Amino acid sequence: MQVLHRDSLPLGGFAGLTEHRLVTDSRLFTGKSALAFEGIADFVYLADARFIPRGETGIHPHKEIDVISIMLAGKVIHQGSLAPGQQLVAGDVQVQRAGGEGFSHNEVNPDHSANRMLQLWVLPEHPGQPAGYKYYQLKPSGATRIYGGEQGQSNTFASHTYIDVVRLNVGQVLRLDHDALVYVSLGSTVFAGGQPSVYLAQEGDLLRVACGEFSAEISCELVVIGQCR
Repeated sequence: MQVLHRDSLPLGGFAGLTEHRLVTDSRLFTGKSALAFEGIADFVYLADARFIPRGETGIHPHKEIDVISIMLAGKVIHQGSLAPGQQLVAGDVQVQRAGGEGFSHNEVNPDHSANRMLQLWVLPEHPGQPAGYKYYQLKPSGATRIYGGEQGQSNTFASHTYIDVVRLNVGQVLRLDHDALVYVSLGSTVFAGGQPSVYLAQEGDLLRVACGEFSAEISCELVVIGQCR
């Protein structure tokens, strides 16, 4: 088991947001922080971001990348060439596939208070695909698949890389029997199966694990990234 603490990383950002970048895979980033993790499978980037009050990213383009946004607090108004006007609040997820076609977008915090959003990037398995957009609302309990899985099995962009958002209530357990990156986005959870054998993972912890189980002593939310087998 490896653990990276969000708050041990430098605070960066651009335009109207600040962020901690926990995954900056060397396949995509040069001169990356020595502290940040490499990705897993085709997953290459994870940032925990906060928009300043009334902040926005400004219109910017993406190409040949899948961009996943998970809202944790506050709201965002999405603008751009895909699903313009979509509003995201806590518990909402959007997935934008740039493909070979590409897209441009702007994310705006409409409020006079800060918000919080995770952004994840995945390399598509096949180049040149058309741009596309998907929207999800997380289940109140259990796992919501927001990316990946074999085509036809779920309403996601097909990929052998998968991303689940898992909400655990008190007493619930998530068991993993394969390599994964797990980010504690909200709450805390006890992980058993690594070294040390039991570890209390707090909000902002990113764990690289081979197998084991996460148990909830308080309600928590986990982002789980792995590879379908």
